[in-house]
Amino acid sequence: MTRIRRIAILIDGGFFMKRLRDWPNIDRSDPKAVATTARWMCRRHVRRLTGDNDRDDDNGRGGMWLDHVYRLFFYDAHPYEDQPHHPLKNRQINFKTTPEAQFRRALFQHIRRQRKFALRLGTVTKTGDWMPYNRHFKGLLKLWHHAAYIESVLADPATADPEQTAAARKALSAWTALGEDDVELPLRQKGVDMRIGLDIAAMTFKQQVDTIILVTGDSDFIPAAKIARREGMEFILDPMWQDISDELHEHVDGIASGLDKPKKERGTQ
Repeated sequence: MTRIRRIAILIDGGFFMKRLRDWPNIDRSDPKAVATTARWMCRRHVRRLTGDNDRDDDNGRGGMWLDHVYRLFFYDAHPYEDQPHHPLKNRQINFKTTPEAQFRRALFQHIRRQRKFALRLGTVTKTGDWMPYNRHFKGLLKLWHHAAYIESVLADPATADPEQTAAARKALSAWTALGEDDVELPLRQKGVDMRIGLDIAAMTFKQQVDTIILVTGDSDFIPAAKIARREGMEFILDPMWQDISDELHEHVDGIASGLDKPKKERGTQ
């Protein structure tokens, strides 16, 4: 008689979306393709654990693998929907209508429609005011080194030095080249990690599962993994081929990936 497992798979949605960049064959702009990839990844995990090779189509019809599943969790956050004033465009930006917000809402709808998937959503809050993207900071900081010289020349043009002026102009070009779309509003997810930790603890203490698979690369979940393992749960980590810390290795029962290893790393030709 085939043993029926009780497996829960928890996907850190933000981590999942970032890691998908390493699989160029997956269309990250298509919410249905992303949701299908998440489901396919879960199916690979369950089949590996159970040895189940039954057939199943991409719409979720058929397939005994789901009989081994307690729940498939997908964690993310409601998109930011406020309308802050943009300092360079000099107008309000309605984040509710941005492509990212529309994508997230569509993705959540596709996740909800898939059998045994549960959607857990935190919130997104603003953590500061508009600021240049990190890639611009190096150039902008160079201007700081020339600030005293520029101030002295403005006070007395006769003190100008051709070489220093040329260097100051070059540094200033990083500022003048800054465009309207080169600044971002700092946003942060809240409540996502907490929901993952609470679900792990609840399933563990209620003995609802015997195996937990967590799709993330975050060491913050080590305490939750330790609790689950102490209570006899098998705890498997899927970092989607990302390198993880030795500490995280130590506190899980195994490392496995539901996706094939990407053939090329980002930025390679």
